[in-house]
Amino acid sequence: MDRATDRTRPPSPPAPSVTARLAWAAGGDREAFDGAIGLLYGQLATRARAQLRREGVGHTLDTGALVHEAHLRLDDGRGSGWADRGHFLAVAATAMRRVLVDHARRAHAAKRGGDARPVTLSALDARPAAADGDALVALDEAMEHLAAFDARQARVVECRYFAGLTEEVTAAALGVGLRTVKRDLAKARAWLRRALDGDAAGGAAPAGPA
Repeated sequence: MDRATDRTRPPSPPAPSVTARLAWAAGGDREAFDGAIGLLYGQLATRARAQLRREGVGHTLDTGALVHEAHLRLDDGRGSGWADRGHFLAVAATAMRRVLVDHARRAHAAKRGGDARPVTLSALDARPAAADGDALVALDEAMEHLAAFDARQARVVECRYFAGLTEEVTAAALGVGLRTVKRDLAKARAWLRRALDGDAAGGAAPAGPA
């Protein structure tokens, strides 16, 4: 190619950002949605691995399958839109949790009457010593109760523990201040601890978080 001609060629336009693709996806652009998933696949896979580690070994889903099933659920909810990368990853983590809970409910339905194991807050810890299916279901039920009392606190827990977002990114994703995130997280953990302790002892969930 002639160098003079090459110098006169206009530069290629920059590739659309993840945020731009997500905005187009919310408007119905399926190609933009798939493109955003492709750009974020590594981060989605990291979060899927973390959630699978929390549930323990021997799960029938692997990382790729969990990301795929979450992808399908996110595709169904494209019309609701996502503010940015952090918001999308938080919603994706919630979708993954729903996939795992649905699998756990089916696999452990027979246990609910008698030999379910006690549940602790280890289900929220970011270490591999994870919860089993009973714990995952109990945690999901506690999260649903928490969301009924305070939806924002539940979202903070989802962002921090399930999506793996930092407190700063969580604050940006939820449109609140960093102090609010720290305060909500402390209150939510305390409430979830009481709720899960009550579940293990056969008691009722505590009143809503203060």
